[in-house]
Amino acid sequence: MTSWRKSRGNGLTYQEAGVDIAAGDALVNRIAPLARSTRRAGAEADLGGFGGLFDLKAAGFKDPVLVAATDGVGTKLKIAIETGQFGGLGQDLVAMCVNDIVVQGAQPLFFLDYYATGKLDVDAAAAVIEGIARACIESGCALIGGETAEMPGLYSERDFDLAGFAVGAVERGAVLPHTEDMGIGDVLIGVASSGLHSNGFSLVRRVVEESGLGYGTEAPFVSNTKLGEALLTPTRLYVKSALAAIHTGGVKGLAHITGGGITENLPRVLPDGLDAEIDLAAWMPQPVFGWLAKSAGIAEREMLRTFNCGIGLIVVASDKAAGHVIDAFQENGDRATRLGTLVIGGAEPQVRYTGALKL
Repeated sequence: MTSWRKSRGNGLTYQEAGVDIAAGDALVNRIAPLARSTRRAGAEADLGGFGGLFDLKAAGFKDPVLVAATDGVGTKLKIAIETGQFGGLGQDLVAMCVNDIVVQGAQPLFFLDYYATGKLDVDAAAAVIEGIARACIESGCALIGGETAEMPGLYSERDFDLAGFAVGAVERGAVLPHTEDMGIGDVLIGVASSGLHSNGFSLVRRVVEESGLGYGTEAPFVSNTKLGEALLTPTRLYVKSALAAIHTGGVKGLAHITGGGITENLPRVLPDGLDAEIDLAAWMPQPVFGWLAKSAGIAEREMLRTFNCGIGLIVVASDKAAGHVIDAFQENGDRATRLGTLVIGGAEPQVRYTGALKL
């Protein structure tokens, strides 16, 4: 009996199996200049090697500790795929990684990305990687490599996923948090988010579905903006402003407020015996949070442990240093305000809330 493969006349090709090598080569050629544009001291090599190289000595470190982080964009991707808006995803990906690095006092050094899809759309992939490059430049981070995987059968044709990997370094004595220096009366400073960032989107998408709105309709919480566009507002990059604040010498700890919100993330940088007391009326969350809470009846405590609720970063500083820290953030384009203080706590740190969110 003649086999299916032999009956074709020619051998089966990789492209016939759904993987387009030529498209992958076209993408590499398109993004190579983007990677070169992110070069910094310590990262001079071109793309194309089996691994990315970085020279810590050339970057000026003497006794460094490496800090690594990896993350993705989550189901925010589903909104981008449905709307065809990919420009902000690269910043989301970089921010979720480098913000985790800078809160430990480290300077992000290099970044690698992983882009997996069912069928490679060169224009969509290039838009994502262009965003990655822009965010790397803003964060002083070199894009030294990545991987594009075309996997038909695992992903549907339009779907794709992203993962990011970042490495930074900090001199050994400067690793944050300095929990041993924290005490009762230390000030908690909140740095504003740009909106939802990249967390809680499974709930966001459920709210949109039950609201009956489409991503192409006008957002009910901001004028002259489509709902999809508003929800895709990129995650804020805090590297430049956070490093400036750290350089004041007044920062004892930094918490990146991601999935789990303030409730779960702030205790990660506090010592046993101290709690964080936060006045929920101290800031005004972006309107998107009020819309989510009111349209779906989401309780305040659920909002606080799911979303950042308008605060993307929290700083622990002494009362004496707080003004200088706030100035450093604001001079570098971020809004910062006092949220509360550290108070005596129990065996494990937790967050105590007073007042109510202005939703």
